[in-house]
Amino acid sequence: MSFDFATVLVYILVSGGFIFGSMTLGRVLRPNRPTAQKLTTYECGEEAIGSAWIQFNVRFYIIALIFLIFDVEIAILFPWAVIFKKIGLLALAEILIFVGILVVGFIYVWVKGDLEWLKSLGEVKTESRKIES
Repeated sequence: MSFDFATVLVYILVSGGFIFGSMTLGRVLRPNRPTAQKLTTYECGEEAIGSAWIQFNVRFYIIALIFLIFDVEIAILFPWAVIFKKIGLLALAEILIFVGILVVGFIYVWVKGDLEWLKSLGEVKTESRKIES
């Protein structure tokens, strides 16, 4: 059994070494001659208008990450649902724990307010002072 894991570990190490080696070799062998034209932003052959470095709201990334998490959940649940009768109640318990963890995470994101597209800034506290005349 441990020999199977050793094979996978060797495969991961060799493939990681190949990737690292090829990236390093490419960096060493290629010429590096930056010019002003090479460092400009390319916009489909048109002259660049303004800066291409714009800031995106972090809500885009949060929504995309939540979508990705639940998309992976569906990818895990579909095969499980197909073979549920064959694998028994232990698999049901495992998948309920898995879905429970995702539900807790979803509730956390919801309570934190990250699912609201327009966030309220809260109430502004102002002091009222009487002006004596």
